[in-house]
Amino acid sequence: MTVPDAAPRPRPTNLPDGLPTPERYWAALGLLLAITITVLDSSMANVALPAIAHQLEIDPAAVVWVVIAYNLTVVVSLLPLSAVAERIGFRRMFAIGMTIFLLSSITSAMSNSLLTLTLSRIVQGLGSAMLMCMFGGLVRNTYPLNKLGTGISVNAMTVGVMAVLGPTVGAFILQLASWQWIFLVNIPIGVAAYFCIRFLPEVPRSRGRFDWIACALSVPVFGLSIVGLDAIVKNPTRAALCLIVAGLAGWILVRRSRGQVAPIVPIDLLRITPIAYAVGASAFSFAAQMAAFVSLPFYFHQELAFSFGDVGLLLGAWSIGVAVMAPVAGLLSNRCSIAVLCGIGAAGMATGLFWVIMLPAGAAFGWLMAAMLMGGVGFGFFQTPNNRAMLAGAPRHRSGAAGGMQATTRVFGQSFGTALVAIAFNVSQTQGAVLGVSAAITCALIAVVINIWRQLNPSLDLEL
Repeated sequence: MTVPDAAPRPRPTNLPDGLPTPERYWAALGLLLAITITVLDSSMANVALPAIAHQLEIDPAAVVWVVIAYNLTVVVSLLPLSAVAERIGFRRMFAIGMTIFLLSSITSAMSNSLLTLTLSRIVQGLGSAMLMCMFGGLVRNTYPLNKLGTGISVNAMTVGVMAVLGPTVGAFILQLASWQWIFLVNIPIGVAAYFCIRFLPEVPRSRGRFDWIACALSVPVFGLSIVGLDAIVKNPTRAALCLIVAGLAGWILVRRSRGQVAPIVPIDLLRITPIAYAVGASAFSFAAQMAAFVSLPFYFHQELAFSFGDVGLLLGAWSIGVAVMAPVAGLLSNRCSIAVLCGIGAAGMATGLFWVIMLPAGAAFGWLMAAMLMGGVGFGFFQTPNNRAMLAGAPRHRSGAAGGMQATTRVFGQSFGTALVAIAFNVSQTQGAVLGVSAAITCALIAVVINIWRQLNPSLDLEL
């Protein structure tokens, strides 16, 4: 079932090592604006769901599809779109993605029903995926290799800061204006990003034929996997059917991709052992973070009786830890073993979460803040070195695929973590939050094991 690709193009050996200044600064600014707009939009839309449900008279159980439709669109389209970006070029893809994102932001604000809003969010998810699939490749080609850790850490810090500001900014907008402005606020940020497009890096484009069948197969692989995991306890029959179809589609997809020069699913990159280990560790680490962030609000509010304001402060402590530690980890990743840094970071995340659930109900608020800060520091310490391993380990002409794989791993890991929490609450309503945090700790410990194994096999570690 292998589909031969077009004749391989000679691998470029004289690509410049990053962009010169000041072009690098403008390209980095455009990238940071794109990261800002995608992270803010996702977090602010979540905050706006109650207001949307009230004004449009939508059932609260149905309005969550505004978020689900967006997330599913992103996760199933990242890898195909990264292959498209390698063929049409980063700048063109960035311009198309930003245009689609901004136009769908306007149509989302103009929506007057659940159907029109959901359709607009699907299109917006497509635009977001067009941008997100290039983040890794843009970083790899914007910064020289000796500054790559710094570039990744700046991006991680931006994500952390925007994740903290998103709910606050969204709540502030809803306090002053209608929910439509949650989407309209994207416009000025996106317009500013347009001025940076001409400074973005370009790499030689792939000449391989685009495999539309593989593109179609990737949709059930990722989409049905998430739907199946979410339904394991509530509807085992549907879950089994979804997972079987996803597994079959995945098997066909891998068989089809063998021998292709630039396959939709970059199994050529997964054959590079350090990248494969980085992908595995990343998936479990993002699953741990998302499982924690979904479970902990229930734990803090229902089990420990904290107000929503206190819950926001506790979750903010985690994000602050990520933002503060990411630049430090970026500097260390230029000098130290990737496996050691990632192992320490994953262990710190697991320790912080374990500390949270082991504290007694009457523990001082400051101790919980410290535990959450430790978890965030651990995640920030892990994220930058691991992403550096994933991006720097790929050939430069495959940096688009590496970036798409990085984004897909992150989103799929987050979806997997969310599904684990859904399973936990279906198992026990009273202990669901604790079980969810326990699942997060387990995922973090698996990431630790992966990095220990990588460190014990020196040939698998990257000397970057």
